[in-house]
Amino acid sequence: MNWVVKEFNQLTNEELYEIIRLRVNVFIVEQNCPYEELDGADKKALHLFLKDEKGAMLAYSRLFLKGDYFEEASIGRVIVAQKQRSLGYGVQLLNKAISILEEEKEQKSIFIQAQSYLEKFYQSFGFYSVSESYMHDGLLHTDMRKERNKPIGGSI
Repeated sequence: MNWVVKEFNQLTNEELYEIIRLRVNVFIVEQNCPYEELDGADKKALHLFLKDEKGAMLAYSRLFLKGDYFEEASIGRVIVAQKQRSLGYGVQLLNKAISILEEEKEQKSIFIQAQSYLEKFYQSFGFYSVSESYMHDGLLHTDMRKERNKPIGGSI
């Protein structure tokens, strides 16, 4: 299993199907949160994922450079498949995403709209809250930011 990062037009049909399947299974079905999953932003995103030898998506997030989605670079749709959540893939996923944006793409800060119950998880990577909790798509969220050159850790 290897981490893969691709632009939208580089994704195979099978990869795109598995990405959408994972996102729907977690965000809409598991979290019981109907929202506009296909928001048009995937075409601008970098897609970071881990899949097994059979092609199933184990972990995924989409990454945006400054100005492509928000004023700052951002990470969104952060997911680990339900059966894989105790294997450390979430920590690996965030470390890879941050490294890609800060080191490879030289982004100075990263913005996220974190589900509020994961605030401490994101804090362990150097993110800090920049808003109070608010409802977004039926779930509590908190806006968070990470400045480049702050330590990357992730121990949760």
